[in-house]
Amino acid sequence: MLRTIAILLLAAAALPAQARVDAAQAARLGQDLMPLGGERAGNAAGTIPPWDGGLSTPPASFQPGMHHPDPYAADKPVYRVDASNQAQYKAQLAPGFQKLLEEHPGYFLSIYPTHRSAAAPQRIYDATRYNASNASMISGGNGVEGTAAGIPFPFPQNGTEAIWNHIMRYRGDQIRMITNQAAVLANGDYTLLKRDRDVLFIYGREGVTPADLDNTLFFYKYVVTAPSKLSGSSLVVQETLDQVLAIRKAWRFSRGERRVRRLPMLAYEAMQPDTNGMATADVVDAYNGAPDRYEWKLVGKQEMLMPYNSYAVHQKGIPYEKILQAKSVNPELLRYELHRVWVVEADLRKGHSHPYAKRRFYLDEDSWQILAVDLYDKTGALVGLQEAHPISYYDVPMFGSTLETIYDFKGDRYFVDGLDNNEPMYDFNVKLNKSDFTASALRREGI
Repeated sequence: MLRTIAILLLAAAALPAQARVDAAQAARLGQDLMPLGGERAGNAAGTIPPWDGGLSTPPASFQPGMHHPDPYAADKPVYRVDASNQAQYKAQLAPGFQKLLEEHPGYFLSIYPTHRSAAAPQRIYDATRYNASNASMISGGNGVEGTAAGIPFPFPQNGTEAIWNHIMRYRGDQIRMITNQAAVLANGDYTLLKRDRDVLFIYGREGVTPADLDNTLFFYKYVVTAPSKLSGSSLVVQETLDQVLAIRKAWRFSRGERRVRRLPMLAYEAMQPDTNGMATADVVDAYNGAPDRYEWKLVGKQEMLMPYNSYAVHQKGIPYEKILQAKSVNPELLRYELHRVWVVEADLRKGHSHPYAKRRFYLDEDSWQILAVDLYDKTGALVGLQEAHPISYYDVPMFGSTLETIYDFKGDRYFVDGLDNNEPMYDFNVKLNKSDFTASALRREGI
């Protein structure tokens, strides 16, 4: 305990007490900068266009409840990157993509015209401007105060602030979704696990104030509905904002035991159930939870080839076996574009253990969604790659992943979550209450 306190005190001393900017700097948001902090202008080469508001309104063909139609379906790939020509694009390829191309010669990245489609409600933009002059980190960087919605640090000064921008980005007020996950083994075998999932966001809700948060970011629940041998198992999570001050609370109902158990730890390196040992607790949503076990470095902004506008793999009716190929997700269904991203490196602090001793994150400048992560073990070997394939849920509007993958290079296998092509589309208007996310509620539903 004393060692942990000492580490936190040292971290606090190394971080600025606040990251607030003056009114003139904050006023740039919505002017030469887009409202969440990205550069409004395109690049000099013309390969990245200016941000013009993103996809803030649905296409004419969209009806509520539909899988989101592809507004860029007429686009053709500009070029393709594979093992034969990847050296030409090395500067724009994350090491994880380079290794994926090297180890799977048939794999490729289809590079499409860049569209800066990320958008959020106006109130999130307004809150972000307020936060720029008021938000600050507390608890040695393990919590944030002075904000209740929006991006907390649109002018990040260090890697910790940048990762908080991802953790606290807008993802809707509430969501009900039915998705499938699969651990695809080296021989191509897998079993789909279907879950009904509810999320009630506290931070980011319309009208919420800092006093309303009570150190709570969101509530989360899932119920397994397939396969039959796991059906009925469920989980509830109460996600705290400062997880060093108060660790997240989690309860699991096991159908076999017919009882609810409080999980002592569902964070950091703890393995998620039913992922074949490929997904730690903190890889959900590319990264989640307290940042206290890593040293965070803001490397800077770069132009990189990243998954973006992934509508093709999101479309209704695609058989899951067409998506889940041996060795990788079907590259024919994936889309990559050139975007500016913030590069953040995280190095595991001494005294802590984790399969990933180093990670390199690539955060979209327009949304703060993590798009890819290079994963390294304690020897410095590149052992994995995470991807988040995002779309704009323009009926909210909200920009977020429709599919997430983790490639395990050592095991020659991968894990995928978010398969929803043959399920009802997300319901962003579902009525949820805090009382739905308790151990008692889990027990009632299990019985």
